[in-house]
Amino acid sequence: MKKLLTYFMQGLVFVAPIVITGYIVFLIFDFIDGILRHQLELWFGYTIPGLGLLIILGFITVLGFVGQSIVASPFKALGHQVLKKAPLLQVIYSSLVDLFSAFVGKEKKFNQPVLVEINKENKLWKIGFVTQKSMAEIGMDGLVAVYFPHSYNFSGELYMIASSAIRPLDMPPSEAMKFVVSGGVTRVNETDITRN
Repeated sequence: MKKLLTYFMQGLVFVAPIVITGYIVFLIFDFIDGILRHQLELWFGYTIPGLGLLIILGFITVLGFVGQSIVASPFKALGHQVLKKAPLLQVIYSSLVDLFSAFVGKEKKFNQPVLVEINKENKLWKIGFVTQKSMAEIGMDGLVAVYFPHSYNFSGELYMIASSAIRPLDMPPSEAMKFVVSGGVTRVNETDITRN
């Protein structure tokens, strides 16, 4: 009986992540595809799974292309004028622009994982990501901004830390983020981490 329970638990560890990942992907797909589903059904008379998703992805790509051209400049200027008159909207908008550009923009911010010694006495280290290499413009010379994501959560904390207290990690940023978010459960090759 004990062996059966062990096999069941091993099977659960194997199957659960696959099923949960598949379910999350399905929910995202269904939500995005569903935005245009009703309208497309009216036009074609039947549902074409995935067509709404393709149209939305194509539209966003075209917007990205147009946004890089001169044509979009007047619209950007108008948008900035509107945001100047609504300070609360400007804070929300600029924060979201910074967040998205940190992950997928030209100036990705979470691309330098580091080890930070939090407590020298007990030799406690934390993995973080350098988001600003200098805080001199706000009067904090010699400090860098390091973001520490939380484990099993999509949140984190930002600390200003002396640049001498951080140690760069020689590992891909995505692997470092995965390691932290998984609470250290994800395996990391010893060769991926620089120990100077």
